[in-house]
Amino acid sequence: MADQGRRLLERVLAGVPSGESPLTHVTDMPRRAAQLAQWPSWAADPVIDSLRSSGVEQPWRHQVQAADLAWSGRDVVLSTGTASGKSLAYQLPVLTALSTDPRATALYLAPTKALGADQLRSVESLAVPGVHASSFDGDTPMAERDWVRAYANWVFTNPDMLHRGILPNHTRWIRLLKRLRYVVVDECHAYRGVFGSHVALLLRRLRRVARKYGADPVFVLASATVTNPAVSAGRLLGAECAAVSEDGSPRASRTVALWEPPLLEDFGGENGAPVRRSAGAETSRILADLVVEGARSLAFVRSRVGAELTAMGAKRLLSEVDDSLPGRVAAYRAGYLPEERRALERALSSGELLGVATTNALELGVDIAGLDAVVVAGFPGTLASFWQQAGRAGRSGDSALVVFVARDDPLDTYLVHNPPAVFDRPLEATVLDPTNPYVLAPHLACAASELPLTPDGLAAFGGDAALPVLADLVERKLLRRRPNGWYWASHDRPHASVDIRGSGGDQVVVVEADSGRMLGTVDPGAAHRSVHQGAVYLHQGESYVVDDLDLEQGLALVHAARPDWSTMARETVDITVVSTLERRDYGGVSVCLGEVEVTSQVVGYLRRLPSGQVIDQVPLDLPEQVLLTRAVWYTVSEKLLASSAPGGAGLDPARVPGALHAAEHAAIGLLPLFATCDRWDIGGVSTALHADTGEATVFVHDGHPGGAGFADRGFAAVIPWLVATREAIASCACPAGCPSCVQSPKCGNGNEPLDKAGGMAVLGTVLGVVGEITNSTQDGQLGGQARSAATSR
Repeated sequence: MADQGRRLLERVLAGVPSGESPLTHVTDMPRRAAQLAQWPSWAADPVIDSLRSSGVEQPWRHQVQAADLAWSGRDVVLSTGTASGKSLAYQLPVLTALSTDPRATALYLAPTKALGADQLRSVESLAVPGVHASSFDGDTPMAERDWVRAYANWVFTNPDMLHRGILPNHTRWIRLLKRLRYVVVDECHAYRGVFGSHVALLLRRLRRVARKYGADPVFVLASATVTNPAVSAGRLLGAECAAVSEDGSPRASRTVALWEPPLLEDFGGENGAPVRRSAGAETSRILADLVVEGARSLAFVRSRVGAELTAMGAKRLLSEVDDSLPGRVAAYRAGYLPEERRALERALSSGELLGVATTNALELGVDIAGLDAVVVAGFPGTLASFWQQAGRAGRSGDSALVVFVARDDPLDTYLVHNPPAVFDRPLEATVLDPTNPYVLAPHLACAASELPLTPDGLAAFGGDAALPVLADLVERKLLRRRPNGWYWASHDRPHASVDIRGSGGDQVVVVEADSGRMLGTVDPGAAHRSVHQGAVYLHQGESYVVDDLDLEQGLALVHAARPDWSTMARETVDITVVSTLERRDYGGVSVCLGEVEVTSQVVGYLRRLPSGQVIDQVPLDLPEQVLLTRAVWYTVSEKLLASSAPGGAGLDPARVPGALHAAEHAAIGLLPLFATCDRWDIGGVSTALHADTGEATVFVHDGHPGGAGFADRGFAAVIPWLVATREAIASCACPAGCPSCVQSPKCGNGNEPLDKAGGMAVLGTVLGVVGEITNSTQDGQLGGQARSAATSR
């Protein structure tokens, strides 16, 4: 029964006038019974006793299946839902090995510190004799690191520390590496895009160094439910991997609601466009209502600033109800200092906190039992992440509520109006490309500095694909070619200069100018947009305004302030075609994939009230950034755009720029449905006449050097992608375009010109030519504004 979930939903809907419900769909997901199995005969008695003492009387079937494969020496991935007990599947073989063989060691890798700390606590609480588990991450005091190297037999770390701390110093880690029995890669679905490509090469380097010392570890991967887990895991490992994907865990019933905030009648957004009540404001109210009900709740928000604002909004509402309630709400995000993160994790686990607004920092694995509700404020980029977040609800076995609150965004609009895309669509396969030369080159350099590279060893690094990259490294005098392989040619190690998370280098430190207090850090790639001069920066519910950004020093100076507005950066973008790798011609329409050079510059920022109303735009003068990457683009002939015959767009020349711009924005918004990316991982440019193509062109490009596979996915799925894009625009009720369909939050042209009906006409024409639909009639006759310049993002 979903009584609890339905009751909570009724509570958050209380006060909504009849006929104005924000719900577009509600479904009740039934409970699922457990499928139990016997403890494996090979499992050590002390391990079984410890697990039983922790409350696990009998394992579930999928746990034993995965554990058996790992114990037999097979690399294995366990791909099951949230709260399905994946930890026990790797704890059984690892703890048995460590408790029965005093020489054995194991390594655990987590994508986040919170997950690693939580899993370490779980292992320590079992207190299995002979197991000495310890963390080795950025928060580990220097004095403890020597103890970890000398005595720990299960080291809990993350890819960053494996890359910077263990592999370059492998001679100091011989005790761990030469006896390495197991490597656990937890929440491996998080390794996608550029980060995933880096981690894939990092795992190859780890296996290579371990084999140097005579070890051949078994890799045990834990993943959310994904499509083709064996293929995805094999791509990550670079080796064949068995898969266990039939989930035998029980699941509480859940009520899942899709929620579209209403349009605001009294406010206009950019260029007077209608705006919806923000997802953050809706989430604050929902979270406050849930806390009043005593429901332990998480609200997942897309950004650090959003998490802070959501928590602040909920606290403000709760202060009007009971003075004791605001203290039971907090924000949790990356960028906090280690002691702040640990204190919040303890308060959340103990129940001291009832409501937490968080980024995806709490999406992965942290064992928080007894959650009654989860609010997902904005689609998190992939269905795997959405269900991972939703799966947090009901972990104690009771029925629970999940609310998906749509942002003003084309993808969110599409999803709340197309429930099968949420509930029935297969989960995405992970996208990563270890042969991307921009990713491969630094890892080949690191590998050569760790151990000389031999021709036989190149298979793990792409085989023949590695040869031109190696030749370039030799030409740059970073490697020396010898008859038996490639050797690192510098006295300095390359590891520190390799940014495996794609953040652009060392973190930018945010410091309060008056006190000198360090508030947090920001990825350098995002610093132009988030901590530029005049930006509003939020930390632990307090707001600050940036006085100065020094990119060379990696320092942003701020002062405490309480402005009534938030800020949003604006970028301009130009794009040049470097090479066309694939091209499909359809007669008046061409679709291409290739390499491009993208030149971007933050030119200003908007000051926006909480209602969404724009106060003004403030100019900035920041340096240009140049990116060589991959893009998918399509061109449309002038004849097709002008033709009023069936199949033509019927657009006057003055409407073409706005129509292409609208189609570009919506396409960027919908690509994450087909490629495992975030809207902020990609960008775009549209122009009525592009210098390199000679025609009207819409580009969508990857936001990472060398590409991350997202544009390639768009090219492969261009028809369903553009069909969904057109449907998202058509399903939006606004008359002429708004953030829910064709406006972009990062448009450098101030979302001008935009022609909603023209965008649908362009997409209809493109799809009609490639055979998907006919476009004999156009949806709507709304005019657009004329502007001949190229438009972007």
